[in-house]
Amino acid sequence: MAQFPPLPGAPGAPAAPETGPALHTHGLTRDYGRGTGVFDVALAVPRGSVYGLVGPNGAGKTTLLSLISGMRRADRGEVEFGVPRDRVAVCTDVPEFEPWLSAAEVVELAGRLVHADLRPENVKTALHRAGLSEAADRKAGSFSRGMTQRLGLAAALVAEPALMILDEPTSALDPRGRAEVLDLVAGMRGRTTVIFSSHILADVQRVCDQVGVLRAGRMLYQGPVAELVAEHMRPTWLIRVRDDGGALLRTFAAEDWVARVSSIRPGLVRVQARTVEEGERNILGVLDRSGARVISVGPEESDLESAFLSITGAAR
Repeated sequence: MAQFPPLPGAPGAPAAPETGPALHTHGLTRDYGRGTGVFDVALAVPRGSVYGLVGPNGAGKTTLLSLISGMRRADRGEVEFGVPRDRVAVCTDVPEFEPWLSAAEVVELAGRLVHADLRPENVKTALHRAGLSEAADRKAGSFSRGMTQRLGLAAALVAEPALMILDEPTSALDPRGRAEVLDLVAGMRGRTTVIFSSHILADVQRVCDQVGVLRAGRMLYQGPVAELVAEHMRPTWLIRVRDDGGALLRTFAAEDWVARVSSIRPGLVRVQARTVEEGERNILGVLDRSGARVISVGPEESDLESAFLSITGAAR
């Protein structure tokens, strides 16, 4: 059985430390059979970070967040919080509310479950941060899915949590709404620890400083986003030349330090080296010997998607 710390104020409840990680899991496992579930997950979420949980569909992201939040029980393992349990907020991917309650009533009810002396200003602030100020008096039953997702965020924000757990918080939003929510999440860094899952890797790279990669229920990588990109991206350069680049393509293809070379379009060649050192040491020499009329040469920007494909591909 999973072991959860007692609620604050309960007998034997330890005081939440002011330093150290906001969340730790140890050997967390939920086995649904036939290889589905999550297995021996050791999650470590630094305090004040924005932690992105990524993985293919069916990787176990929702299951893991449900185990952490207590909505599902683990077969074994432990969940340790570094913040008080009454300061942990959860927003599911498809939140549901009583349809006859107004948005303000939903948020107020959520806040009073945690703080009986909740101030009206807290409700207004939470609705404003979620972009629902003008819909405060509308019934929740009239909301679109995107607005309902915003309402779930407001209900999670109202009690000013120390740890926010968000499952696909932008999945039902249009591009503008997604950008607004991402800005909201990014603005929490340093004040609130945020864990959110997403299949949109560009969103994770935009706002997260930490990332965990799940595949088939197992953690393949966790740590800084920048380190994931650096460790699992082969160094690549883009070279622009005056001609169509065909001769240059053949010249690079004959080099043993080149992992891959391709033509993006006439006059633009992508060269991927086996290592950064080999690329930096050899590219200019090849260009000099080739006699190509070079317009520009520079490293290609690495991104999370390429690193994600690299690490999950390696796992296969």
